Amino acid sequence: MLYENGKPFHDYVDADKGLVDRVIFSDQAIYELELERIFARAWNFMCHESQIPKAGDFFLSFIGEESVIATRDKKGELQVLLNSCRHRGNAVCRAEEGNARSFLCTYHGWTYGLDGQLIGVPGYKDFYHEQLDKSQWGLVKAKVASYKGFVFATMDPEAVDLDEYLGPVGRMSIDLLAAQGPLKMVAGVQKNIIGCNWKLAVDNLFDYYHVGISHASAFMSNFRARDPEAPPAPPRFSFGKHRVWLGDYGHAIGGPRIPTDEMANIIAHDNPNLDETWRHRDDARAILGDQAIESVGHPNIFPNLWVTEANQISLRLPKGPTGCEIWWFTLVPEGLDEKQHEEAIRGANHQFGPSGFLEQDDGENWDQSTRQTMGVVARRYPLNFSMNLKHGEVITPADGGAPYVDTAINEHAQLWTYRAWADWMDAESWAALKASRTPVPSDRL
Repeated sequence: MLYENGKPFHDYVDADKGLVDRVIFSDQAIYELELERIFARAWNFMCHESQIPKAGDFFLSFIGEESVIATRDKKGELQVLLNSCRHRGNAVCRAEEGNARSFLCTYHGWTYGLDGQLIGVPGYKDFYHEQLDKSQWGLVKAKVASYKGFVFATMDPEAVDLDEYLGPVGRMSIDLLAAQGPLKMVAGVQKNIIGCNWKLAVDNLFDYYHVGISHASAFMSNFRARDPEAPPAPPRFSFGKHRVWLGDYGHAIGGPRIPTDEMANIIAHDNPNLDETWRHRDDARAILGDQAIESVGHPNIFPNLWVTEANQISLRLPKGPTGCEIWWFTLVPEGLDEKQHEEAIRGANHQFGPSGFLEQDDGENWDQSTRQTMGVVARRYPLNFSMNLKHGEVITPADGGAPYVDTAINEHAQLWTYRAWADWMDAESWAALKASRTPVPSDRL
């Protein structure tokens, strides 16, 4: 794909020097191509199966900027439908979630079944003379698949299957939650809009360089309540112990690692709302492996699904080149008593989201960073993602697990995200993307 003056998108991401052109964060034409080349082709997270457990249950979500309905049809099968009537394009579902027998367009009354089929047309006999082929005018349907309860959809019929798309790193990202045991989604999603480009909100999730600066006041406030009588624990966010995985199609995991024998002490003192005892179970280790069980870093399933270490997940939904809607979902283990359930929700609300201590700081940074990509002079100077570049030795586990890098704080996952972004933007089809995407590094980052 050539964009400006015959320039491929890989020219906007200098992987050898760790430089990224600022124009990609605020240019309208680039943004519109992202909606086409990335969001309309990728597997996008829709919801958790616990949000739509019964036939007729639905949850309204987005693929790029397009509203879609995640639901279960009468057979209990997952469906994702474009929320746009085929007659005049009106939305056929206005509620954010609920249960329905069908979806009715409030403009002219076209009615659609839970599987998207057009089942009712006012005036079908008198106005259309029974000549409208209803089988050809159902709602646009996405390909749908679920991995361990996490529902994804793609609007591109040529997309690879979800399992291939996720690959080892994408599956590991979800396994870090699923290995804890049965989970269910807490009702309600926290939503707020920040004046930033969606990619800046994504790359921040790997960024532990900013924690001591941006979040200094949050940690001074003791928003993670600790037992004042407890002995001090080693620092959780060590600058010296980080583990990074890079996966096909842009998935990545980056952040701190904590050796298993240190885990219980550190977690208990740093964030008592988190129960990390699951990491010591044999079944969890069998699912994750010896390397992933030590990871408390953050995964991103490309393009925009952040899986936190704190039983929360977040979508960074694009709303124009300089706008991003942040969605926060909270998952809790099944079987919690009322007090434990309340504490889990309280901890989540105080950490991330619009009322969270951390993302209030982050939002200010992302807003200002986006603003500073618009200037004529500013655009002459790229952003720097070169931390630890060419110093990350890739380790390939003997047990056949995904290759990873053990190192200090770094920007490998951020730079990988932008390299993958360029792969998606330059590829004109799924076949081209599969053939030309950057291979996962096997020697040095």
